[in-house]
Amino acid sequence: MSVWRTKSVEQSIEDTEEPEHRLRRDLSALDLSVFGIGVIIGTGIFVLTGTAAAKYAGPAVPLSFVLAGLTCALAALCYAEFASTVPVAGSAYTFSYATLGELVAWIIGWDLILEFTLGAAVVAVGWSQYLVSLLDGLGLALPSAVAGPHAVVNLPAAVIVLLLTGVLVAGVKLSSRINVVIVSIKLAVVLFVIVAGLFYVMGANYHPFIPPAQPIEGGAGGWLQAPLVQTLFGLGSSTYGLGGIVTGAAIVFFAFLGFDIVATAAEETKNPRRDVPIGILSSLAVCTALYVAVSLVVTGMQSYRDIDPGSGAPLADAFAHVGRPGFATLISAGALAGLTTVMLILMLGQSRVFFAMARDHLLPAWFAKVHPRFGTPYRITIVTGIVVAVMAAVIPLEALAQLVNIGTLFAFILVSAGVVVLRRTRPDLPRSFRTPFVPWVPALAVLSCLYLMLNLPGETWLRFLAWMVLGVVVYAVYGRRHSRLAGAPPAPGPAPR
Repeated sequence: MSVWRTKSVEQSIEDTEEPEHRLRRDLSALDLSVFGIGVIIGTGIFVLTGTAAAKYAGPAVPLSFVLAGLTCALAALCYAEFASTVPVAGSAYTFSYATLGELVAWIIGWDLILEFTLGAAVVAVGWSQYLVSLLDGLGLALPSAVAGPHAVVNLPAAVIVLLLTGVLVAGVKLSSRINVVIVSIKLAVVLFVIVAGLFYVMGANYHPFIPPAQPIEGGAGGWLQAPLVQTLFGLGSSTYGLGGIVTGAAIVFFAFLGFDIVATAAEETKNPRRDVPIGILSSLAVCTALYVAVSLVVTGMQSYRDIDPGSGAPLADAFAHVGRPGFATLISAGALAGLTTVMLILMLGQSRVFFAMARDHLLPAWFAKVHPRFGTPYRITIVTGIVVAVMAAVIPLEALAQLVNIGTLFAFILVSAGVVVLRRTRPDLPRSFRTPFVPWVPALAVLSCLYLMLNLPGETWLRFLAWMVLGVVVYAVYGRRHSRLAGAPPAPGPAPR
């Protein structure tokens, strides 16, 4: 019962053909690219841009997006190789099971549950804030007790999550069609922000482009809110400056959450060995360019000193600031559409990871039941929707976003390391996409992800470690004994062709 037992690539692929666990293959490369764009362009640009500019990077927040995007690009190359080699639901969980052993696979699966579930809750909170902004612009204010950043119970966030849960249960192709329509609306709004905002950019708002570093206020509790790297190396708690750009990158990293979700849909793709790498890399490239453009425009329209980091609607606020509330209403409507697709795809990714873990019996097999008509893992989808709805209703946005970031970065580290391991242990496997310059690209991905992790606050690390400890306990009590590999692990067979 070794915790380091691995599940062969061949066995992982065979499991996808079991009738009770078989998912429908309905997705194309275009579907995956739109999925990626649909989930990447969301909370990061519509919500977190203001937080990163006001509190950490100032007008240099576009550099934070560039730094985060480069880190993601390194990891994306590793994801693309894995997803084309092991086209199975579960993403980093499945990849780790084939390379680093069951315990590591469990840890990364547990981590992905954190990433996707909390990510969907963060987006739901942002969606609710843009709804409040839109309705305020129309003169239809909702009661502050049930909507907005200071709501006791965020009712709109919970309702939209439950509605999207129903869409996911009804089928992945339906989800894809709805996603195409909404992504088109979202891209139109983003392009509108870039073009219309250029007319209101003032050069003075870019000076100083990199504000001088300033100490963080907070007294005795400051070390919990300061980046961990400052606490570890006695650098002092500060914001802005070059350190602020890196911290901003660690915050807006949430904006790139999504390309890895494309990999979770590999099992539902018609030609995963070709289509998944296309979906991952194309969506990341498009979104990085749009992020940099939007962040330049927003910080040029409004001084970073005037941005409210807690408003949750920085794009709409920027146009309201220059006297264009009508534009702000339009942007809020587009943001609502955009954030809807992000929630949809994050919950899709979460349900597929949970499904893969339940199919391996590391979690109760009851969750792995596929709907006989819709071909979706409906039980875990419903459970996911309920959990996300409850969290979105009661937990603040920024604390959630930072916890999602550290979980995502940790997943990227393990996937990047796994590429090198699988190259050595299974050089015979057919790889339709190969990460270039191995082991240098994976090594750079690991180091850059680790550095961004160290720039997250100490309190985020404490929460993350607590979640990981809980995961190890659950594995020891349940997963290790019930695993399908509880006996001798199957010997690797011939390479799949």
